Amino acid sequence: MDYSRKLEALPPYIFIELDRKKKAAREEGRDVIDLGIGDPDRPTPRRIIDKFAESVNKPSNHQYPIGRGSRVFKQAVIEWMEKRFDVGLDEKEVMCLIGAKDGITHLPLAFVNPGDIVLVPDPGYPGYTSGTILAGGVPFPLPLKQENNFLPDLAKLPEELLKLTKILWLNYPNNPTSATADYQFYEEMISYAEKYDFIIAQDAPYSEIYFGQPPISMLQIQGAKEHCVEFYSMSKTYNMTGWRIGFAAGGEKIINGLGKVKENMDSGTFSAIQEVSAWTLMNCDEEAAEIRGLYRRRAEIFSKGLKDMGYEVLEPKATLYLWVKVPGNYNSMTFCAKVLDEADIVITPGIGFGKSGDKYFRIALTVEEPLIHKSLERLKKVKI
Repeated sequence: MDYSRKLEALPPYIFIELDRKKKAAREEGRDVIDLGIGDPDRPTPRRIIDKFAESVNKPSNHQYPIGRGSRVFKQAVIEWMEKRFDVGLDEKEVMCLIGAKDGITHLPLAFVNPGDIVLVPDPGYPGYTSGTILAGGVPFPLPLKQENNFLPDLAKLPEELLKLTKILWLNYPNNPTSATADYQFYEEMISYAEKYDFIIAQDAPYSEIYFGQPPISMLQIQGAKEHCVEFYSMSKTYNMTGWRIGFAAGGEKIINGLGKVKENMDSGTFSAIQEVSAWTLMNCDEEAAEIRGLYRRRAEIFSKGLKDMGYEVLEPKATLYLWVKVPGNYNSMTFCAKVLDEADIVITPGIGFGKSGDKYFRIALTVEEPLIHKSLERLKKVKI
């Protein structure tokens, strides 16, 4: 019995060896601090949990949530996009997702044919590549360089490649680099999409985890809907990673294509979760601001501590990560293994996000301040 060629084509999961070493260290009784996972360490805010208790007790919420989202949830998304970005949408231009990853990995199935090109950021979230491969497409890495503020440069691509492109993936605020993008950059990307008739898919789960000016939506730009779709998540904004709910917003044709795929793949998100998420979007700006402030404080403390030790830390503009240059002549895997061996700390090697990330490592800001200070003390043991 053989696996499918598509499954065999998926890139190897390079974190397996590091994960094995982490487990072995813990089995030895070592006190390992895990700064690798981007999962909020604090629970979902109490008001959201209390509201869910009301929703889950409604018998009407216990049936199949068939469709592209409840009217209550879609209307809340429409109102939130209007309030947050001044973007006007109708119900045909939004849909509920089982988390943003659901939409990200299923979008290529709606638009990509065998041999079509999908432009993926390097470094970038692995789901862009895996979704492309499973749809039969060809992922083409776009290097994100520090000297270009971690923005892709489409002018360097041959026109023949752009003519074969079906989807361009963007992710700002960016994981893992924490870079942000401005209106002028989005206008430039849309001009390429219009010229070569491809989709721009903006992965925006960190839109509310920012430390300066609030990020904009591509959909604010005139005519963007025809070529753009954006993916949002409740996970990071409201500490709701385990709830598995997000939404897509964009042009009706793009939403319709994704909707057709999902209608054949799943039965939607639990109606009670949709109901409480709709309430959250309308009522929990204060909680979102508190979470945003938490990560900003952690980023400032950790960034300063690392700089004081001689590390080159990229300015944290957003997200819940720090993107740090690997010191000396190490590559990211060997350095991260060294940190685990010498300091009992798990950090993420940049190579896990693509070849262009190999001279960096990522730190997740998902531990309380006492553990941040403890981590900084331990890192002093690592010779760089």
